[in-house]
This record gives sequence, C-alpha cells and structure tokens, in this order.
Amino acid sequence: MTAALTSGIDIFLHPGEWYFGDCDTRIHTTLGSCIAVSLWHPKRKIGGMCHYMLPRTRNTREALNGRYAEDVMQLMMGEVRRLRSNPGEYETKLFGGASMFDSGPGGSSVAQRNICAAESLAIRYGLNIVARNLGGCSYRQLVFNIANGDVWMRQGESRAAGTSAGNIA
Repeated sequence: MTAALTSGIDIFLHPGEWYFGDCDTRIHTTLGSCIAVSLWHPKRKIGGMCHYMLPRTRNTREALNGRYAEDVMQLMMGEVRRLRSNPGEYETKLFGGASMFDSGPGGSSVAQRNICAAESLAIRYGLNIVARNLGGCSYRQLVFNIANGDVWMRQGESRAAGTSAGNIA
C-alpha cells in the first residue's frame, strides 16, 4: 500500500513484498518470525527493504517469489544491478526472526531458519551488515527512512521484557 504525503511517500510491506526507492521514501513493516532486510546506499540515497516469510521455496520451477529469502534476495540484487551499483556499497540491516511458533522439522523453528538464511545470504552476496536485531520472542515494527538510512524499530512486549523503541542506526 502506498500513501502520498507532503514530505514523500510511505510504503507498507506485507509478508512477501519488497520495495526499492529514493530519498523521498519511507518503508514500513511489522515482523514476527519473518525477516526484513534493508539495503541503503549512503552516497546515492537509494535503498530498499524486503519482508520474507520462509528461507526457500520448495518449487524451483516457479517465478521468483518474495515470500522466500533466496528468491527475494535475487530480486533485490537484480534491482541493485539495474541501478548500476554493487551489493557491497549498501549498508545492510537485518531484523526479525522472533520465535512466534513451535519448532518445525528437525527441531528448528521457522524463525531460526529465517535468521540463518538472512545471515548466509548476506555473506553470499557480499553485503555490508551494519546493524542487526534478530531473534527474541516479540514482534517488531520498522520504519526505514531512505533519506538518511535510519531504521526506527519498536519492539513489542515479550514474556521477559517491556516494550522498547529506538533508532537502530
């Protein structure tokens, strides 16, 4: 969903969506066990964010799908190339992976598999991770301001702690 504002455009990402924009864009999302990856180019003031649900798709014959980590990273890297930039030029931030559900096959939770996928894909694509807030047991609300690269995060109350909010970087 997009909403035009006098000071730019706000994009809200639902699970499986991703978006790239310029300095007039803010990207919002809310995460549980899902992961958000933000990419920001500090010199060009461009960037994007994805919100994926699962590490990988089971069917590799279908079109790339933003619900899956491997697919959405391919899509985002395509946009990085289209913009004639390199992945290592972007500041990368990783968020999410809260343990919201029971363990899956082999005893690993969806959240833990999502976190492992985010970290391994960042290495594979040579991304420069400058901040991460992963794991835990509570949801996160994010606002990524592409004008300055800041990601503001509000973390919901977990079983052991109260609500927290703040600028990640």
